[in-house]
Amino acid sequence: MLEKTPSRTVVIDMGSNSFRLVAYDYVEGRWWRRSDEIYDGVRIGAGLLAHGRLAEERVERALQVMDVYAHFCAASGIPPENVSAVATSAIRDATNGPEFVERVKQLTGLSVRVLSADEEAYYAYLAAVNSTTLEGGAVLDLGGGSLQLVHVAARRALATESWPLGTVRMTERFFADKRSSAKQCAALRAHVLVELARAPWLRQSGGMIVGMGGTVRNLAAASATAAERAGLGVQGYVLTAEGLGELIEALAKRSALERAQMPGIKPERAGVILAGAVVVAAVMEAAGAERLEVTEAGLREGVFFASYLSRHDPPLFANVREASVWNLATQYQDDLSHCRHVALLAGQLWRALESVNAVPDSDLDARELLWAAGMLHDIGMSIDYDDHHRHSRYLVLAAGLPGFSQREQALIAQTVRYHRKGTPDLGDLASLCEPGDDRVLTAFAAIMALAEYLDRSRDGTIEVTGLHPQNGTLTLELEVSRRGDEVLARWGAERQSELFRRAFGRSLTVG
Repeated sequence: MLEKTPSRTVVIDMGSNSFRLVAYDYVEGRWWRRSDEIYDGVRIGAGLLAHGRLAEERVERALQVMDVYAHFCAASGIPPENVSAVATSAIRDATNGPEFVERVKQLTGLSVRVLSADEEAYYAYLAAVNSTTLEGGAVLDLGGGSLQLVHVAARRALATESWPLGTVRMTERFFADKRSSAKQCAALRAHVLVELARAPWLRQSGGMIVGMGGTVRNLAAASATAAERAGLGVQGYVLTAEGLGELIEALAKRSALERAQMPGIKPERAGVILAGAVVVAAVMEAAGAERLEVTEAGLREGVFFASYLSRHDPPLFANVREASVWNLATQYQDDLSHCRHVALLAGQLWRALESVNAVPDSDLDARELLWAAGMLHDIGMSIDYDDHHRHSRYLVLAAGLPGFSQREQALIAQTVRYHRKGTPDLGDLASLCEPGDDRVLTAFAAIMALAEYLDRSRDGTIEVTGLHPQNGTLTLELEVSRRGDEVLARWGAERQSELFRRAFGRSLTVG
């Protein structure tokens, strides 16, 4: 399946609330993926606001965790030069932070790089712009110790700001008595708005915000659960100001123990998530934003991208949606020639159908979604030929497609599923879609099935040159290269006539 042994690197994110080790496998210039992860709720920033130092019991806990991480790296054969350990706000601000970093070095042999506030914001920017379609607006990265905001225009970072408004710090300052009330939430909101006054660009950022960090992801998961949306992770999930306000009300009525029982809330974040939610809501208010798009990427991905994309300046994918599809396609297929041709045929078919006003109305970029489905429709072959359409769907949904909305991901996955066998149906992903998307799916599936059969010989010799209506029938015009044979293409087109009629209300013939 994979043409060469992948390289492996590790990023250790030593945050104020949690530590996380993430391993990445990659083949230079072709694909990358997260291959392992260890998470620990260290809470090293607890008590920092009151004392200015890392508490000794938190330091001991952190050292234990870092020792485990070092053993993981050694057991996995990952040399120290392939390990990037980075520390953020709490360790940066603590008077005994340098002492802690030295103790980590002595115990584990791992060198820890303490990021400046600007460096921390820069890696958040790289993570956000490489995992979403953000062109202009703001990146929000909320951790346990600090809040970073980055002003983005034309995909470039124009300004970065950092505030000590992290979830652990704000919980200790505004909810120290472990109670919560509307008055406390209002006081925190007012405090955040005053602090944000030093970033006047926020109001001019266009109201587009991409949010990241464990608290943001957990808020998105809780919101999705409350809305009874299909479980597709939180990549691309849109958190609305209204939905966040409702969630804050629900969180404020409960103790930390009670929050831990709420659907979607992680028990280890229950104590700090209310403060985090209020901070996020205040940022959205200051920016005049009604929506915040969530990315699963974080600082650790930013650190990885800085290396993986180091040939680019800045280290960004040229097109996140295309890179996302290519990344998944190349992981599971040696030869992409058939998939590329199916994707080409699907686009030609859609354009031909548009020319005769046969496609369903939709606000979607249909050609791009069909291209993505065409590139990915056979990745399930890496598991087995039988039911490979189902395996392909699973891989699309499991891996995710950064840059595509959850609605778009659902339609790509279902198109892949129904490119062979079965009656197209949105199924358990219907909650992610809009009215009329069932008709779009049927059209996509019919086109994908037809494109697949037009290249049944897998030689890329057939192309679509036109589609002509006559007496309720559409006649497909094909061009065949000299070395090609259209017998299989004609046979394949005839096999798809029933699904085509269901999708477009007309019979199909080949001219």
